[in-house]
Amino acid sequence: MTKGALGWPPRAAAAFAGLLLSASLAAGQVGHNPNLVNPNLASADELAALPHLDEALAAKIVEVRPFLGILPLHGLLSASLSADQLDELYRAMFLPIDLNSAGRDEILLIPAVGDKMAHEFEEYRPYRAMAEFRREIGKYVDDDEVARLEQYVFVPIDLNTASREDILSLPGVGDRMAHEFEEYRPYRAMAEFRREIGKYVDEDEVARLERYVKLDG
Repeated sequence: MTKGALGWPPRAAAAFAGLLLSASLAAGQVGHNPNLVNPNLASADELAALPHLDEALAAKIVEVRPFLGILPLHGLLSASLSADQLDELYRAMFLPIDLNSAGRDEILLIPAVGDKMAHEFEEYRPYRAMAEFRREIGKYVDDDEVARLEQYVFVPIDLNTASREDILSLPGVGDRMAHEFEEYRPYRAMAEFRREIGKYVDEDEVARLERYVKLDG
């Protein structure tokens, strides 16, 4: 019988490799973003301390939110701030974009991302997990730059199969809410998610959370 490099039959070696890949794909779905303020979650004081945001603009962000994408936020800010000011601000604050559905105009709002890198973001769609993004974008930039870019993106998690770790990677989700996500499985439709999670938070918060989740077939 032919054996692979590990001395295992090819079929067994392939199965083991698949398990390793599955394990790597189980990592958190939202990029680690310790250096970026989330405009949907930060207080007015936290926002006002950021570059080019005064108290009035910070208060406006709090009044209008939740933002269900970066473009509505960008539209609000671009009425008051220049392109250079926005670039500096987005190095400190950003609303993560969906790797699988974000338009080119959204991707280009990430500081220091031009058309070439935006093309690479799109080239490897669909992403199943952040591990795929790290691997593919890591072909073009070093680990530090991958880590920087990762802060700006997410891959939606599947409501019925996501691990507790994946759920806890969602911005603003703690153990109590993660428990509620799991409590009502299996979800048959997004309407069920909205109804059940709506027992605990208001419609705006349900909408904010919904952008990070999906239901696979």
